[in-house]
Amino acid sequence: MKDRIDGIWEEVRKKISEAASESELQNVKTGFVGKQGALSLLMKELPKVDASMRPEMGQLLNQVKNQVTVLIDEKRTALKLKASEVPADFDVTVPGIMPSSGGLHPITQMCYDLNDAFRSMGFEVYQEDDITSELYAFDKLNFPANHPARESMDTYWIEGHDKGAANEKLCLRPHLTGGSVRYMQTHKPPYRFIYPGRVYRNETTDAHHERAFFQYEALIVDKDITFTSGKVLIQTILSKVFGKHVPVRMRSGFFPFVEPGFEIDMECQVCGGKGCSVCKHVGWIEVMPGGSPHPNVLRAAGLDPDEYTGFYVNIGLDRLVMMRYGVDDVRLFHSADLRFLKQFR
Repeated sequence: MKDRIDGIWEEVRKKISEAASESELQNVKTGFVGKQGALSLLMKELPKVDASMRPEMGQLLNQVKNQVTVLIDEKRTALKLKASEVPADFDVTVPGIMPSSGGLHPITQMCYDLNDAFRSMGFEVYQEDDITSELYAFDKLNFPANHPARESMDTYWIEGHDKGAANEKLCLRPHLTGGSVRYMQTHKPPYRFIYPGRVYRNETTDAHHERAFFQYEALIVDKDITFTSGKVLIQTILSKVFGKHVPVRMRSGFFPFVEPGFEIDMECQVCGGKGCSVCKHVGWIEVMPGGSPHPNVLRAAGLDPDEYTGFYVNIGLDRLVMMRYGVDDVRLFHSADLRFLKQFR
């Protein structure tokens, strides 16, 4: 066995010396000291060696394996140093090539801008998982048992977890609002928090709709929150995002989790309110629903609706980004087309 060990040692030293790259060096390591390497396989033959020679051969094998490891590490360091050497004939006066720089996705940048704006007003940022239950997506938000949003034509239910009690039925979250109840159940009032994230709807994709898109919700809950406070919040956020005053209008709307509820529109920033394909030629575009949390939602969170009130804002982040940059097709943001995305670096 000693002759075999010596033969392997000479062979591996030669291969390490000849290795010209880290990948070749890794192949040497695998071939000799890996789990199926020559030295490792030889180690498995030790039980067959004469008992009187076994300790000596085992010690010799371990010494060789350790020496091989040391040589490989030294060679790897030498290869790295060599790779950083400047050739003697290299002209250091030749201008370099500027590496291409990356940048934040416009939706991510918008999210960060909103985070900064809300944090400046004392809001906390909250996150939850993309998978939720029927209990939090619908039941605790006052959705009736027969509401169409519960159907698979709207919501993506998780196969194998789409039956049973409400807390057992799982889905990709169709909105962020269920996160507000989770937050209120685990924190003490008053509340002032935001929760951005991706949501999922079983919709037909077109210039204005995506199956997976971004929302950005904000919620204030306290003992004395007025409707005016909610409207001021909306106008403040839009002015911070767009750097100017943005006209806003609020129309009555129905959503199970708010009472009263509102459809909140902003003047279309693509056409300046004159009418275009993005705003369907009306000059306004809906960017968020909002309103006061429904008493049943407050009760689900463990609050007394006679004592607490508040104001929800649910921002359609993708549409807000469209307004900021004058983009008329939301699908472009999710296309991974670098020609489009490079414009926002």
